[in-house]
Amino acid sequence: MNPHQDYYDAVTKMEQAGVDEDYIIGWESGYWLNPEREEQRVTEAYEAGYEKGKAKDPTGFEAWIKK
Repeated sequence: MNPHQDYYDAVTKMEQAGVDEDYIIGWESGYWLNPEREEQRVTEAYEAGYEKGKAKDPTGFEAWIKK
């Protein structure tokens, strides 16, 4: 499967589900192995997304859906 398509499919699914924006940004950054945000801008949602993104794991975002 195309890794770029996997990325876009995962992000689209998270956006449509209403996942916290910080989680999505973290997931995207981790997926592409970008440097993490500076410490004062890191949130719990960002950190969780970053770790999942580093693992290229598109699951488990349900806990970060904004209610």
